[in-house]
Amino acid sequence: MSSQRPSPVRRIAAPDISARKGDVPIVCLTAYSAPMAELLDEHCDLLLVGDSLGMVVHGLPNTIGVTLEMMILHGQAVMRGSSRAMVVVDMPFGSYEGAPESAYDNAARVMKETGAGAVKVEAGAAVVDTIAYLVERGIPVMGHVGLRPQAVMTDGGFRAKGRCQSERESILSTARATADAGAFAIVVEGVAEQLARDITEAVAVPTIGIGASVGCDGQILVTDDMLGMFDWTPRFVRRYADLRGEIDRAVAAFSDDVRQRRFPGTAEIYFAKAGQA
Repeated sequence: MSSQRPSPVRRIAAPDISARKGDVPIVCLTAYSAPMAELLDEHCDLLLVGDSLGMVVHGLPNTIGVTLEMMILHGQAVMRGSSRAMVVVDMPFGSYEGAPESAYDNAARVMKETGAGAVKVEAGAAVVDTIAYLVERGIPVMGHVGLRPQAVMTDGGFRAKGRCQSERESILSTARATADAGAFAIVVEGVAEQLARDITEAVAVPTIGIGASVGCDGQILVTDDMLGMFDWTPRFVRRYADLRGEIDRAVAAFSDDVRQRRFPGTAEIYFAKAGQA
């Protein structure tokens, strides 16, 4: 028997996401910190601790420099801040592409140290067997096909995929193999709209679109892009807020108040108690 009191809220798990195939669209966003996870938790079915944190949080030029330790640290924070949404942690570049045994050791470490519900890998021909190896050993895996940020060096940059027939067939084949290997869901990023629909029809597990098609079984965006934290965002992002502008205005007002000695005022300072000066 456990001495810990069970949580009154049951967290969404991989089987719950898998069961949403063809049902109400799955709502997903990225999260990298406890406060943001707390805000998103009520509205999202799945929170992805994406390796995009390398660019969004740490200012890296791409995701290649992200380490396993970085993913674990942010994964722990997101788990602390959320209670309902499923949390999936990206496996960073270099942590799963080698021997399946090594990938298992790294994925098991992520699961143990964060408590997350699954890991995500960018799928390719060399990774499909690893997905099966992980799933067979009790690690839920989300796949990722199409535009793969960790392949930016070989692809020569970030560009839409599946616009030519040969590329289309390769991505569709990889998606099928990823589902057959046991992935509980597949992120489909930056592909031609019809290809995203074809993948969704071809696989028995939910597809989560980003720069793909409304026909996918769910959608995900980088939260900071959606909230307008950057001057530039990809074409597939819809901005639902302008937090960059709001922060700029707030900081400018604070700066002006400090320089004009309007802050702090009487409401923001402490006074000695009467008779104890």
